[in-house]
Parts: sequence; structure tokens; C-alpha cells
Amino acid sequence: MMRKGDDRFRAVHEDEPLFITGRRTGRVIAYRVFSASVFFCICWIWLYRVTAPVEVDENRTGLVRFVWLVMLVTEIWFGLYWIVMQSPRWNPVWRFTFTDRLSRRYGDDLPRLDVFVCTADPVIEPPLMVVNTVLSVAALDYPPEKLAVYLSDDGGSELTFYALAEAAEFAKVWVPYCKRFYVEPRSPAAYLSCKASGFDSAETEEVARLYKEMAARIETAARLGRIPDEARLKYGDGFSQWDSDATRRNHGTILQILVDGRKGNTVTVPTLVYLSREKRPEHHHHFKAGSMNALIRVSSKITCGRIILNLDCDMYSNNSKSARDALCILLDEKEGKKIAFVQFPQCFENLTKNDLYASMMRVGYDVEFNGLDGNGGPLYIGTGCFHRRDVICGRTYGEVEVEEEEEESEYISETEMIKALASCTYEENSQWGKEMGVKYGCPAEDVITGLEIKCRGWKSAYLNPKKKAFVGVAPTNLHQMLVQQRRWSEGNFQVLLSEYSPVWYGQGKIGLGLILGYCCYCLWAPSSVPVLLYSVLTSLCLLKGIPLFPKVWSSWWFIPFGYVTVAANAYSLVEFLWCGGTLRGWWNDQRMWLYRRTSSFLFGLIDTIKKKLGVSESAFVITAKVAEEEAAERYEKEVMEFGVESPIFLLLGTLGMLNLFCLATAIMRLVMTSREDVQTMGLQFVITGVLVVLNWPLYEGMLLRRDKGKMPMTVTVNSFVLALSACTCVAFL
Repeated sequence: MMRKGDDRFRAVHEDEPLFITGRRTGRVIAYRVFSASVFFCICWIWLYRVTAPVEVDENRTGLVRFVWLVMLVTEIWFGLYWIVMQSPRWNPVWRFTFTDRLSRRYGDDLPRLDVFVCTADPVIEPPLMVVNTVLSVAALDYPPEKLAVYLSDDGGSELTFYALAEAAEFAKVWVPYCKRFYVEPRSPAAYLSCKASGFDSAETEEVARLYKEMAARIETAARLGRIPDEARLKYGDGFSQWDSDATRRNHGTILQILVDGRKGNTVTVPTLVYLSREKRPEHHHHFKAGSMNALIRVSSKITCGRIILNLDCDMYSNNSKSARDALCILLDEKEGKKIAFVQFPQCFENLTKNDLYASMMRVGYDVEFNGLDGNGGPLYIGTGCFHRRDVICGRTYGEVEVEEEEEESEYISETEMIKALASCTYEENSQWGKEMGVKYGCPAEDVITGLEIKCRGWKSAYLNPKKKAFVGVAPTNLHQMLVQQRRWSEGNFQVLLSEYSPVWYGQGKIGLGLILGYCCYCLWAPSSVPVLLYSVLTSLCLLKGIPLFPKVWSSWWFIPFGYVTVAANAYSLVEFLWCGGTLRGWWNDQRMWLYRRTSSFLFGLIDTIKKKLGVSESAFVITAKVAEEEAAERYEKEVMEFGVESPIFLLLGTLGMLNLFCLATAIMRLVMTSREDVQTMGLQFVITGVLVVLNWPLYEGMLLRRDKGKMPMTVTVNSFVLALSACTCVAFL
């Protein structure tokens, strides 16, 4: 609450906004002119497909007309999807905050902030990495008595609890050290790795020694798979909550306040809390959404921060002032009152120079999210997001905000009473997961939650400061990345088909621009079908000698195809470079979008259809945060990692070999018989040739490499047989 003595001082500065919103009008106008020219040529292409005669011999008329019709349908889809994709680019905005004004206006009298860090598996998400994230946010530039960090361990792991208990002890040294020496970043692992060449002070050397000792104890326990006996005695209150027969899917609620930083004038470390909610096999636990809702309830009885920050366990704080940046928007007296949450981008520390797997999604975070912000706000992406507690709990915009009393007063201390809030039966016959908290019923629970909040009248804001707020770990092999994208595309498509679909649920509640902005991502999965058909038919018709496009240079109809192909790709390259990427990085990005659309998104589409038919249920797949040493070395050298048998790789391998066979056959025919193919099928040569060049790392992995990261022989052989069979059938059709 505000102190009365500060009222006069704050009144002097009330006219100063805590943030401003900028626009780049000239660039937007130029892009609108460019997009209008592309749209004109798209319409020209549609006209060509409808009116141009099909030039082919009579024996193949039926087949070619069918292919022609499929090409028309796919090109209509591409055109309409391109229109949808323009919505985030027509009204972009940029937010700029003034943390100095926030300090002058509020000092340390800031609202309580609760930070939620979620983990689920100590093998895939190593405890040392998790506690580095916890320590980084515990050292945020924020009053420690107003800050609390909660670790939700959905794996119910004694190892994770032990790591957090050790980190709580180390935090008593680390947090004061960070604030005394203005350390950045505040993850001890990230900071001390920058000091590997030498320490600049005795204090730094001592902190490094203590951290190495803590890390050694945690990693030793992880390697041995057991907790030291002396640690069980030291942290006995916590370990005593584990039953002897407890498993990760069957255990009671475990709650331990490791550091209580709520009271006292000499607080140096914020409150640190470990929570593992109750899990029973007969009760659905709703994955990460259920974990978040349990944290919301439990924290409401311990610290009850008005603001909630949620992070994935690998997303450490890279900028200690990120909380103050977010508060500049949420506490602004004029524009901030309508903002429900502030979203930061998902950035990564382990990207290669050219971002081998396009994990950064650079254009999405540097261009599209700014456009979404201009249309009403970005999506909630499940990490790096500051929420108003009462909004995520169901408050509609315009309702009177119930001020939480923040004076040092009575806090519930009955642990068992608080534990009941995290029981697996607490939510029965309640509105949790429906009208309150994070929504259930979809793998993309974060997207649905953010959309539903906006449909209650709120907006969101996007902050992408030069110094990245939070930095995590990107997938380091192709299979991990594609599985992650499969889950995202499936979740986004389920949003489109759910009761919370932006198309019908958002009608009249959010603007058309924002509805189209959500559809950009919700249509990922269905976009796989036209991309797959277009690439396969173009190659097979090149093999068969069937022209699908106008003659190069000799036909006016070629102009729209040539313009759209050149202009769209040239703009894509310029946009990528403007976002800080490299030429090779753009090429990698094009390859990954091809792989996603022809594999991950297709499987996401199939999974969604199966779920709607009741054949399968939703599952939450955790992305691994660790890699083997040899695989990590290949990743650093930007050598693509395959190494596992997977239906995804079988599909990619088959498509890649099919493109190669078709191009090779067409070139042989061109050299030996018909030179006219260059004119009649020039664009087909270009498209198939580009697909082959994009697939070069795939061919290397299948045919040339001998390391452990190569494509498994069974996948290579099966892909070769399937592609050759398809080409043979078409050749004699």
C-alpha cells in the first residue's frame, strides 16, 4: 500500500508516463504498398489457374486437370494465409520504459512479486540448471521483502528439493553479492562462466568457490541417484514429507518454506518455497496448467503477490531490472490500467552463430509480436510473463480492483491448511481451469488463457529490451526441435477448434486484427497439407514432364509467379537481416520452416484429428535440456543431428529423396532429349532445385556421414525405397 508521506512527492511526478509507445509510420506505409503489390499478383495467379488452358496431350487430360485443381486449391490457401499473416505487420508498436521514473515515484514501495518456476523431471531438467534459474530471479533488482520465489516440482523429486535447499543456503551469499557489485547476469553459472579467465576480487573468488562446492554436491547426488545422509538430517523437515512408497505420479503434497523473507528490516534474501502438489493416478493433474493453478492458490496464503512472474525452469534472469520494466507498464496511471500482462520474448543462450535449428524464431519475436501488440497485445507464451494476480484469477476489465493489504500482518502458518490447496481433489466442482486461473483442456493452455483474458476486456503488452530479460536453453538436435514444434502446432490448432477459438469466441470481444494474429499460429497445423501437396506435386510433375506453370519469359502469365517468388523471398531476407540475423541464418530458417510444415505440423494436425475422434488423448512432452558431449560438439559446429529412428525423419527422408530423384531424372531428360523443358517447366526446376539444396544436410546425414549423429540406416533405406517406389509408380502411370 502507498505510504501517506509519499503522496506529495508522487503527485509531482504523476504527469510523467512510465512508458511510451512508438510507431514507425514511414516503414509501415512502405510495407503496405509492397503487400498490396504482392496481393495483386496473388489474385493474378488465381486468375491464371481459373482461366488458362491446360496444355497436355489427350491421354493425360483427366490426371492433369485433377493436379491443376489441386494446385488451384493450394494456391488459394497460400494466398489467404498470406493475407492472414499480414495482420501482425500492418500496425506494429514498440514499448519504451522509464525505470528511473518508477524509482522516483515509488522508491521501494512496490507491489509484492511472486515468481513461479516450474519443473517436472530431474533427468531432462537437471536440478543444477533449475536452481540457477531460481537464484537468478531471487537476485532481481527488487526489494527482497516484497519478492518470493516458488519452485513447483511436478516430478516430486527429493533430488530437486535437495538442490533447492542447497541453493537457499547459497542465496544468502549470492543475493547480497549481486546487489553490492551490480552483477549481470544473475545466474551464478552464467556469470561465473564469464569470469573463467580470472576473478577481479577476493569476494568474487569466494563466491565462485562456494558455488562450485554447492554444484559439486548437487551433481554428485544426481549422478549417484541418492541424497547424502547428512543432508537428510540437515533438511529433515522437508525430506520427512516424502512417503516411503512415493513416486512421481503418486504422492501427497510437499510444501516447504526454505527461506521466509516476509518480515524484518534486515531481510537480504527473498522468500523461497518448494511445492510439489499432490498427484494420484486416478486424478488428472492437467500438466503445467495444473501446476500453475496450485502455485496461485498456495502463494495466495503465503505472500500473495499482486504481480506474478512465471518462468520455465531453464529461463534464467539475464536482466535484473526486468521486473521494474514490467511494472513501468502495469503501474502507469494512464495506459497501464488496461494491461493484464506483460510478455517478454523467449530467448536462448546456446544458439549457434547461424541458429542451426531456427529456434530463436527471430522474425516472430522481433516483428510479429510488435504487430500483435499494436492490435491489442501479444499471445501469452507460458514463460517470461508478468501477470496481475486478480486478472489471471478471473477479474474482468472495469471491475473494481480489490486492494490486497501489504502491511506486515497475519499470515496463515498452518502448513496442512495450505497443503490442502494443492491437493488433487481441491479443484473438483470448482471454476479452476475454467473461469479461474490457467485454462485446462488444451496443450496450448497459455495461449487460451491469454486469449480469454483479452476477451474480458483486457490488453497485453510486449517488451523486447535490448538486453534480453530471460534466457533459456534451445533444443540442440533436430528431433527435439521438431517434436517441440509438433506439440505447439497441435496445441494451437486445438485452440482454433475449441470453445475458446479466436474466430468465434473472440468475435465482438477483440479486434479483427488480433483475431487474424491468433490465426497466424492456430493455422500452423492445417498449413502442412497444402505445403506438402505443392512440393510433392511440383516434383512429381517435373518427373513426368507435366508443366504446372507458365512458360518462362515467353508468357505474360509468368510475371505474377516470378514477382511473388522473388519479392516475397527478398523481403523475407531483408526482414530477417533487419532483425539481426545472418544470410546463412536466413537459409537455415527457410529449411526449418520447410521441415516443420512437412513433418511437425502434419503430425500435429493428425494428432488433433485423432483427439477429436477420441482415438488418443493430449500429452505433455518435456523438451530435454541436456545433450551428450559429442552431440553438443556437433551442434557447436552447426552439423545437423539426426541419430534416432522416428516417423518424422522417415517422412522427411522420403520427401528429400523424392525431390532428388525427380530433379535428377528431369535433368537427364533435359540433357538427352528435350531442351524445351527449360521454358515449359523452368519454375518447376527452380522449386525442386531449391528443395534439393535445402535438403543437403539431410542427404549428408543419410548418405555421407559416419558419426553417431547421422540418419539411422533403417530410416535411410526405408526412405529410399518409399521415394523410389513413388517415382516409379508415377513414371509408369
